Amino acid sequence: MSDAHAVGEPRNLSETQADAGRELDLQREVERFVYREGYLQDRHEYDAWEALWTDDGVYWIPANGDDIDPEREMSIIYDNRSRIALRIRQLHTGRRIAQEPKSNLVRVISNIEVIDRPAAPATTASATANLDAGAADADIHVRANAIIFESTARRDTVWGTRCEYVLRRIDGSLRMARKKVMLVNNAKALPTLAFLI
Repeated sequence: MSDAHAVGEPRNLSETQADAGRELDLQREVERFVYREGYLQDRHEYDAWEALWTDDGVYWIPANGDDIDPEREMSIIYDNRSRIALRIRQLHTGRRIAQEPKSNLVRVISNIEVIDRPAAPATTASATANLDAGAADADIHVRANAIIFESTARRDTVWGTRCEYVLRRIDGSLRMARKKVMLVNNAKALPTLAFLI
């Protein structure tokens, strides 16, 4: 009789526990990543935040609804990787009037959930290479909520967001290939959004 499981045959307890352990480890790793990204944003640590992106990263904040086509309709931000780098360089100039002085920020992040992940852990050199190469089937899809309190000399603002991430493992560390930030009031007139949300 083969060691392979027949279709529909229950798996043994140790395999089920190992799968649960891998899922828990991934959940914790994803949570650490999302919390770290939020911390860097709140502290205006722009270079460290930029380093979290993959070379093909996309940073998107839709306007007037969450399911628009950003290639055909206006977005608050729709940046590819080079535009992300340009945005960081502009923030470093100190000439961004809306962020002089910088906003005081604090965010509370919740409901971090891995909604799709690679089907199996990397167990061979070629599987690891595929994960590090950024294969689409190795992408980890995550969603989370955040409430951000922004205080400036002009006003205090509370921003409510739902975020979707596509994370990818590059050289053993998670990186953002995509971040979509859906402001819960994005269909209304908004105050100036001049910080990394």
